[in-house]
Amino acid sequence: MKKLGCAGLTVLGLLLTPVFLVLFATAAHKQDTPDMQTVGKVSGIPARMLTAYQSAAAQLPGQVPKCKGMTWAVLAGVAKIESDHAAGHKITDNGDITPHILGPLLNGSGAGGNRTSFPDTDGGKWDGTASGERAVGPFQFLPSTWESTGRDGNGDGTKDPHNADDAALGAAVYLCGNGRNLTDRSQLDAAILQYNHSQAYLADVLSWIDRYSQLGDGTIRTNTHATGTAATVINAAFKQLGVPYSWGGGDSNGPTKGTCCSPSGKSGTSITGFDCSGLTLYAYAQVGINLPETAAEQAGIGKRIPASAGVGALQPGDLVFFAYDSSSDSTIHHVGIYLGDSMMINAPRPGTSVRTEQVWDQGYAGGARLL
Repeated sequence: MKKLGCAGLTVLGLLLTPVFLVLFATAAHKQDTPDMQTVGKVSGIPARMLTAYQSAAAQLPGQVPKCKGMTWAVLAGVAKIESDHAAGHKITDNGDITPHILGPLLNGSGAGGNRTSFPDTDGGKWDGTASGERAVGPFQFLPSTWESTGRDGNGDGTKDPHNADDAALGAAVYLCGNGRNLTDRSQLDAAILQYNHSQAYLADVLSWIDRYSQLGDGTIRTNTHATGTAATVINAAFKQLGVPYSWGGGDSNGPTKGTCCSPSGKSGTSITGFDCSGLTLYAYAQVGINLPETAAEQAGIGKRIPASAGVGALQPGDLVFFAYDSSSDSTIHHVGIYLGDSMMINAPRPGTSVRTEQVWDQGYAGGARLL
């Protein structure tokens, strides 16, 4: 394995605060006022689809007041499996998706895994055929289900399963039923199994929900805006939000295959992603700075900022380090990129993904300024 000293500590994971996303202002947005709230980005989800999921979760209490626990991550987990967030399709500003996402004809032929024939119910209004039924839209509703569950999520007076906002709100209503508590895993399981009575399907959706849930609510308040090369580095890292942690993963071109778990070889399944120093190496490569491969080696580049100076001495874009012994750089095992306001972006440890969070108190070993 090419990297050592960048595994992240499981014990540190117990100390981490809730995770949030942030989209930092670029140099073109210097005039944004401090302490503004901005919508985040999640790797692999088109921004317009993320907005639809967030909007639906926010509107849900007005549709199913008794439902608890509906989040954008729940909707994103379902949509990831159903349509890969409308991948390959155009999403207009008002949420319309073109071309329409149409599943196979459900005639019992076995295509797409269907073994049951469904007679036509919509005359082809939503699925384009009067000879049977197809699942439609980013959440793959049957037309008959849409007629009872569909909602107008964007307020244009139409309930359209091929509209991201409408489909997301309709899915939220469908998953909530008469008022489920989705924070209860058994009730969440039951909601998901409505879509597909398959344990494999359930496991796939839950894995994505868990991954997206690590990313909080998609917003954060920040008092500092990065500009210039610091903004370029930070935005490069932000494009990787949600990419899995992979021991030894990541180079100047992006995520690479590494090992999902510990360097000791346990649970060493190959997975494409980043470890902590792989993420920083990639982000800095976007401004022409070639970092060494390990966190400890990266601490020897640029102007060193001692831990004794405190987090307040850091600037957005600085590398931020953590060590087993904060007084000794030789024990540095983790690195992230400082964002301002005591926040950083990093690939924390096995079982997580690239994310933002507060700078850890334990093991803080200062930073390095390269920009």
